[in-house]
Amino acid sequence: MDLWRKNLYILWGTQFLAMLGMNLVVPFLPFFIRELGIANSDELSRFTGIAFSGPFLLSLIFTPIWGMLGDRYGRKAMVVRALFGLGLSQALIGLSQNVWHLILFRVLQGAISGFIPAALALVSTNSPKERTGYALGVLQSSSAAGMVMGPLVGGILADLIGYRSIFFVTAGLCFAGTFVVMSQVKEGQDANPQARRFTVLDNYKLMFTDRRLRVVGILFVVGQMSVLMAEPLFALFIEGFTTGTAYLSTLAGGIFSIAGLFMVVSAPWWGKRNDQTGYRSNLAVAFGVTAICYAGHLIVSDLIQLSLLRSFLGFARGGVLPALYALTSTYSPPERRGGMMAIASSLTVLGNLIGPILGGLSAGHFGILAPFAVNSIVLFLAGIFVWTSLDERIGESKSTTRVDNAVQLLERVE
Repeated sequence: MDLWRKNLYILWGTQFLAMLGMNLVVPFLPFFIRELGIANSDELSRFTGIAFSGPFLLSLIFTPIWGMLGDRYGRKAMVVRALFGLGLSQALIGLSQNVWHLILFRVLQGAISGFIPAALALVSTNSPKERTGYALGVLQSSSAAGMVMGPLVGGILADLIGYRSIFFVTAGLCFAGTFVVMSQVKEGQDANPQARRFTVLDNYKLMFTDRRLRVVGILFVVGQMSVLMAEPLFALFIEGFTTGTAYLSTLAGGIFSIAGLFMVVSAPWWGKRNDQTGYRSNLAVAFGVTAICYAGHLIVSDLIQLSLLRSFLGFARGGVLPALYALTSTYSPPERRGGMMAIASSLTVLGNLIGPILGGLSAGHFGILAPFAVNSIVLFLAGIFVWTSLDERIGESKSTTRVDNAVQLLERVE
């Protein structure tokens, strides 16, 4: 088997396990916080938002650094570091005795983050140019699959073995993945010597001075921020539809997973449309439909309607993040791809950091439905921004972009 294929399949399985483990905790995080002693509903909403945002605080700072180091010294080392650190932080979370321990260890988790951008950079640089798109698509499907199955499996396990044990299961999955990557993945290409010329600050300058990357970066922050206003509180939202607590975690995890399932199904469909008609109209539609679906949470009256609504929501969301990551990779010079993918990831982290805090505060002051209303408005405005700020040059082919990058390099040399 070719080296790049072997790496791809191993990283697919490893990333699936990591994302599965990380998403095991999503449905019941508010319930675990309640178990740690936070009983007041307003405080529970606020602490849920803070705890969910915890990893994103330091991840915002450290992810670009890890990406830059991966470009300089190799991406495999960054994958191993991120997986082991993730497992360690999950084991510590499982030992938490109060909500402040939980928040502290989730912040630690963010400091040693960066698995996904490291894996994307490793696969993209070690795959044949003509197969890079295929390889990245396959790798991203593992992340989506883990996100789909994680909440459902996590909800079932929470009802069977309890909330705390789930964190030790996640740690075990991460440690197993670390061993597999260390022993089986081979980095076929050495780090590009040119990457040593560029610092984290240089990568940030490229992101914000290149108009195309700047627009994509803004969409990363706004889109992720709005979505994460409501998703951490979804279990509490589900609780309002039932009078019993039996199998509540399983119910929340199952309905939560519906959106992820339809994201997996819809992403290739959106990708084909982007190739055929360009990114602007498709991204505007995806943002708009996502906004409508979140607004629909305000009026659904039963779980069947909610499940159907989550299906449309997942289908629409499948057209947003994969396209933004693809554009980031397309417009990044090869020797800086790891760093630029990490910058994009850090911008997503910024949205992840802001969203849950705003959602928790709005829910604490105005009720559990407030985050759904607010992020519906924000996503609708994002759709308008796409239509007015993103031109069809963003949808140009990779070959055209490589020519543009070469011209820019020659201009700098001159």
